[in-house]
Amino acid sequence: MKVGDNVLISPDLTHKTDWVKGKIIDVEQNQFVGVVISAETDDGDIFFEREELFKLA
Repeated sequence: MKVGDNVLISPDLTHKTDWVKGKIIDVEQNQFVGVVISAETDDGDIFFEREELFKLA
C-alpha cells in the first residue's frame, strides 16, 4: 500500500456497521507494530492503525 491508494477501513477501527472508503495519506514503518496506515474518508475523518485493518479498494 502507498500514499494515494484507495482503501476500505475496517469496522473494528471506525465502529461503523460496514467497511468505510478512504484514501491513504501516510504510510509509516513503526518499530513496535510494523506498518501503520493513515487514511482519510470523504467526510474528513482520519483513521490510523496497523495495516491489517485496511484493504485495497
